[in-house]
Amino acid sequence: MKLESLNRWFSDKKSLLVALSGGVDSALVAYSAYNVLGDSAIAVTADYKTLAQEELESAKRICKEIGIQHTIISYDELQNPDFVKNDQNRCFHCRSELAFHLTKLAKERNIEFIVDGTNVDDLGDYRPGIEALQNNGIRSPLVESGFTKNDIRNIARQVGLSVYDRPSNSCLASRIPWGQRVTAQRLARIEMGEIFVKQMTGARQVRVRDINGMAKIEVGSDELVVFQNINTEELKSKLKSIGFESVTIDETGYRPGKINVITD
Repeated sequence: MKLESLNRWFSDKKSLLVALSGGVDSALVAYSAYNVLGDSAIAVTADYKTLAQEELESAKRICKEIGIQHTIISYDELQNPDFVKNDQNRCFHCRSELAFHLTKLAKERNIEFIVDGTNVDDLGDYRPGIEALQNNGIRSPLVESGFTKNDIRNIARQVGLSVYDRPSNSCLASRIPWGQRVTAQRLARIEMGEIFVKQMTGARQVRVRDINGMAKIEVGSDELVVFQNINTEELKSKLKSIGFESVTIDETGYRPGKINVITD
């Protein structure tokens, strides 16, 4: 079983910190680490003010399921001018700051290794954040053990992790095109907008892009039919009530990285 190769990765480690996001990838890392190391492995989630509350709650549930100790650290990425200017290196600045806080905590607790949930499939995209983590010595057991996203979901299902089929997510700032500043106001309306879309449509994979005040709604390409079953004008009205000037629905559906363009 492929899980055994991941367990072996942890077998010679004495103490370890898992950067836990709330998704299935880091959940499987935490599951394996705890199985091998017990209380010598801990999970840490960073609440950095661009993380949706839904993700934070998911991280808490995962840790309860596994039994692993969970620590939440808090800081405000919006205080980082390199982050809020939102250029192509936003994720690099985000992950560099995350690595700083994780390294600080690991030193305080005398923890030997810090690991994350990066998998082999992540390496094909433009991911400056991965480079930032690697630069700070953070290891990726799933990459080093050759795990794809499909491997991860299959094994997570087999071992009973409730997030095995949870759609991938990313920080709320990823809904804002490069070149447009990240602000607390925009993050708040994006988060609330996505809650409205999920409540009205039942869609699981949801993005509300904030493009200079225009909301562009994306759902999974296999979920587009949900818009046939609701009053879309009512949905648009809800999003306008929280500060969006106009609202459109992307008829092609969600695709990772779709918004990664520089805007004037």
